[in-house]
Amino acid sequence: MGNAPLGKAAGFCILAGMFVDECKIKVQAGDGGRGCVSFRREKYEPWGGPNGGDGGRGGDVVLLGDSNTNNLIDYKYKPHWNAERGEHGRGSDEHGANGKDRVLKMPLGTVVINEESGLVATEIIEHGQRFVICKGGNGGWGNARFKSSTNRAPKNANPGQLGTRGEFRLVLKSIADIGLVGFPNAGKSSLVGKITNARPKTAPYPFTTLHPQIGVIDYTDDVRRIRHLLLADIPGLIAGASENRGLGHRFLRHIERCALLVLIIDLAGTDGRDPRADYATLLNELKLHDPALLDKPRLVAANKMDVEAAPANLAKFKRRYPKLALVQISCLTDKGISTLKKELLKRVGALRRAGKK
Repeated sequence: MGNAPLGKAAGFCILAGMFVDECKIKVQAGDGGRGCVSFRREKYEPWGGPNGGDGGRGGDVVLLGDSNTNNLIDYKYKPHWNAERGEHGRGSDEHGANGKDRVLKMPLGTVVINEESGLVATEIIEHGQRFVICKGGNGGWGNARFKSSTNRAPKNANPGQLGTRGEFRLVLKSIADIGLVGFPNAGKSSLVGKITNARPKTAPYPFTTLHPQIGVIDYTDDVRRIRHLLLADIPGLIAGASENRGLGHRFLRHIERCALLVLIIDLAGTDGRDPRADYATLLNELKLHDPALLDKPRLVAANKMDVEAAPANLAKFKRRYPKLALVQISCLTDKGISTLKKELLKRVGALRRAGKK
């Protein structure tokens, strides 16, 4: 994913209320054109042989992975998509033209589920990946195809085959190198603004981030030739998020594909919170959503280290979790931000070399 082309949409913030990560679509491939029944009628050959052309093939409905597409809004408000039907055959051995394919651009990370069977039809995970979700019908044969030694003037032709159709549910699971998880007001949006080219909204109230956002961490001068990392920032969690409380568990799926999880913890203990309890709650919510998330490599960003109470809270935190990988930062003063960026590059680079990303 790290080497996939990045378009203009890769790093910007989607406006609140415009992000769609799940919807249903109904698609139909094109029907094949009819074969033609026709005979030559020329000046000196009034009873010529059959010359009916074949019908054209119906167009397919094709899903195309596109790194410049970042959500499913186009399909939320236009759920019906059809490919062109094939043209009918004509006389003088003229075959009908094939119908044009209908190509639907999909954001990377889209899971396509067949609504009838409940099975996953495909997952779009690479830029340029193509998948035929509904296949166009073949064109019918014209009567010229049926000429034989025993039937010199066939009067039959085939109808075109019907294109396949179906109803599918699209579920977007963002693809990023790093997934950023934390409680509301832990400083997630501030951190995203510090280390990526995204500009999320920040404010001193819960749920500033209302939808997952993807930011690009730039490493243009990196000697390892890793030019960028993608960071997924999901809305702040609360206890019970896995049970659809707060903004709900639906956002947790956006970190399922991330190679590294960063849990940002408010070490200032704002509003009387205990950083140790916050960390334990976050882990529990991840486990309840998908136990496999706890197997992912993770790093703690200990934020608000500029606050007077933070050092004492940090000491207690380290006693509870002595082996935990942790970087001290302050989004207010920029303390540790550069160190965190280097650590992210180091860890994701190691995962890539190990073939885990």
